[in-house]
Amino acid sequence: MGLLAGGGALAPAVAEAVRAEGRPLFVVAFKGHTAADWVERFEHAWVPLGAVGRTLALLRAAGCAEVCLIGRVGRPSLAAVALDRRARAMLARLGGRDAGDDRLLRLIVAELEGDGFRVVGADTLAGRLLAPAGRVTGVEVPVDAWSDIRRGVAVARALGAVDVGQAVVVQGDLVLGVEAVEGTDSLLARCAGLARAGPGGVLVKGRKPGQERRVDLPTIGPETVRAAAAAGLRGVAVEAGHTLVADLAGLEGATAATGLFVVGVEAWA
Repeated sequence: MGLLAGGGALAPAVAEAVRAEGRPLFVVAFKGHTAADWVERFEHAWVPLGAVGRTLALLRAAGCAEVCLIGRVGRPSLAAVALDRRARAMLARLGGRDAGDDRLLRLIVAELEGDGFRVVGADTLAGRLLAPAGRVTGVEVPVDAWSDIRRGVAVARALGAVDVGQAVVVQGDLVLGVEAVEGTDSLLARCAGLARAGPGGVLVKGRKPGQERRVDLPTIGPETVRAAAAAGLRGVAVEAGHTLVADLAGLEGATAATGLFVVGVEAWA
């Protein structure tokens, strides 16, 4: 198994799940994005973000048949990344400009599959990381929060349909902010100064309709809950069965400390 690993707690969790099954694992770690503390426990190589040709060569040399892309990687401007020849060829197929996440990730999957690799999702390797339906952790959902959750689901699905983002913050049926290229943490920081009087809002996060689920499932972790609490929110709602929980023990600790709820919502589509 080849693991293209970004930052955050999800990549090491998936790596440990693969190891627990006794499968050989080779990790490609991205300089400036992947934490070295866990990578050193596995056979690995470090590459810059734009080194597509070297990444594919390393996977072939390691004998990888399957590849999983997992973990957080920032979206710098393409002009700021040192692209190799293979990466420049990919960029040409994007029309020479930045693209939405789903379009870019589909192109990366096609590149890997074109080289003979089978791309698999993190949920295939570690299904236990998927958020269940109902209470995930924290307090029970207040009855009056469900209106914000339903509103958030509708808005998040509309955003995803045009490949903008996966998350939205709603308070009292008012949309305080939507996720774009900045990511969920920055969305929450931005919404901290927009909260209205009354019960706190809710962060709602789920898949984009028709997205490439093997490489871009929504993810939450303890830092999501802490950031939501700092923004004055009272809970987080995620798409059940399609959202990865990076660190459940840490998530439980974060909700206990903040008093927030985390709930999985089934009726997303």
